[in-house]
Order: sequence, then C-alpha cells, then structure tokens
Amino acid sequence: MYAQSWQRLLDQAGPSGSMSLASAGPTGPTGGSGELKHSAKPWSDAAGAAHSLQTDTATAKAKLTSAHAGAEAGTAGLASMAALKSVLASWDKRLSAVQAECGALEPVLRETAWAQGEVDAGVKSALAQYSGKR
Repeated sequence: MYAQSWQRLLDQAGPSGSMSLASAGPTGPTGGSGELKHSAKPWSDAAGAAHSLQTDTATAKAKLTSAHAGAEAGTAGLASMAALKSVLASWDKRLSAVQAECGALEPVLRETAWAQGEVDAGVKSALAQYSGKR
C-alpha cells in the first residue's frame, strides 16, 4: 500500500526530466548573452562599508574616552565610578575589536573585487582561444 501511494504521486508528477535550477534561465543557444560578466561593485561597496565602520568606530571610541575624561574628580570611592570605569573598558575592548576586524576585512574585500575581475578576464581569454575570438 505504501509503495502504491508513492507510485500514484510519481505518476501524477509526470515523466522525470532533467533537473535544472530556476535561477539558471534557459539553456542552450538561446540562453544568456555568451559574455562573461563580473561586477566588483558589491565587493567594493562592502570594503567601503568596512572602512566607514572602522572610521566611525575610532570616532566613537574617541568621544567615549573624552566623555569619561575628568569624571573621577571628586568621586573617589564611589561604586558608580568603578562601574563607569568597567563600562568604559568593556566598550573600549568591543569597539577595538570591531575596528580591528573592519581594518582586516577592507583590504581583503578590495583584493577579492580585483582578483575576480582578473580571473574573469583570464577565463574569457582562455575561452577565446578555443572559439577563435580574440
């Protein structure tokens, strides 16, 4: 009975064909332009965002440090000052980590944009050798 239920479903689905991705579009001579395309924009945009975040984080750290400057005057021994120092240290550590991560990501993202463009050009050149186009 179990096998019959599956067979009915398979029969309703129709004959099996070849699998294709919906996003791949048509195949064969009518599909695509035949041109290899690459856009560095997403990678460059991400690198720009990493740079901006790194800069903004540095600005935030400076403002945070400046805002805490002189806060200790007249507050010796207060528990709130110890808590404030702890919060400043915690945020400084977190912002430093974000700044370092963004600083490391930016050049990698820019390199990726460039490298993919170079690979695309190399592949296009190699394929042109086989098709007779130069």
